[in-house]
Amino acid sequence: MSEPAGITLTRIEKRFGPMAALRGISLDIRPGEFLTLVGPSGCGKSTLLRIIAGLDVQTAGHVAIGGRPVDALGPDRRDIAMVFQNYALYPHMTVAENIATPLRLRRLAAWQRWPVMGSFGRARAIRDDIAQEVSGVAELLGIAALLDRKPGQLSGGQRQRVALGRALVRHPRVFLMDEPLSNLDAKLRVHMRAEIARLHRRLGATFVYVTHDQTEAMTMSDRIAVMLDGEVRQFDTPAGIYRAPVDHDVAAFMAQPQLNTLPVTGAGAGAVEAFGTHLAIRGLVPAGTRASLAFRPEECILLDASAPQGLAASVSHVERLGADGYAHLAVEGFPELVVARLDAERLGRIERGQAVRILPDPERALCFDESGRRIAAAEQKAA
Repeated sequence: MSEPAGITLTRIEKRFGPMAALRGISLDIRPGEFLTLVGPSGCGKSTLLRIIAGLDVQTAGHVAIGGRPVDALGPDRRDIAMVFQNYALYPHMTVAENIATPLRLRRLAAWQRWPVMGSFGRARAIRDDIAQEVSGVAELLGIAALLDRKPGQLSGGQRQRVALGRALVRHPRVFLMDEPLSNLDAKLRVHMRAEIARLHRRLGATFVYVTHDQTEAMTMSDRIAVMLDGEVRQFDTPAGIYRAPVDHDVAAFMAQPQLNTLPVTGAGAGAVEAFGTHLAIRGLVPAGTRASLAFRPEECILLDASAPQGLAASVSHVERLGADGYAHLAVEGFPELVVARLDAERLGRIERGQAVRILPDPERALCFDESGRRIAAAEQKAA
């Protein structure tokens, strides 16, 4: 396997006529890192990946791979391999032939440069080398028994492994993956997430992975670039993005199934006021200042209706998922439902229409100012 290469993106812009698809993106991706570009559809993440690959040309900015500028190089000269969302397999070829395609093209090019290599003995040696490499990759991916089949005879997960195998045989310094699991069912996506993470650890190559799925980003990545409206809004570790989202948009996009957000006013002395009720929070929001109090479903504490604290609410409906689930709650005076994640035992004790009280976890809830920027704990305490 080649040594992994870092990728440096400097002020990348991409315009389609008057529309700006990418706006001044700069990233420094470390050699051997698993970096995920995550964001909603249309945010520019696939366009950025295609620019790294050389399949699209940026309007402005520069790309360097392994410290070498590659702006003038085509995809075949960037030492990268790309796995596409639709697998892009040749339907008339067997699995072995699909995996071998990059090797055959590379060896054919060498053969054409050096006609002396055209002897029968040399051709047989090349064929044997290709077969050995294909066999090794197939063993690594668990598809050795499928080499004689054609793509139409394979499941979605098997076709995805073949696409990965075709990338692996090139021994690239960088792997680029564009929504590779989006066509798989939920159970198979979980399995393939683990497989790709295992493959990254084994190979040690640089992976740049595009997805709109927050779970994929959080579970697989060393670092995540959250993209919104053609910009990288936050570039950090999964833990950093979870604990300290830079703004409300990032927090809302990365939350599952949703981010609960309540309008509040700073009440001083470590409290905010929501719908006439005082709530304790971590740090301080200046008295009289309007802000948003945001908390994820797992940070919503459900209390009995008789509890002296919290906001009055009623149970709108319950989703039971086995070991845990979600309670959707109507808060008095608030038009949107608040979602709480609860274990099965707690869910079993509530029913639709029941009066309860909710309390955002005071140690984990987030505060955002009127512009949407997160009010950090240090700022809160200094206020």
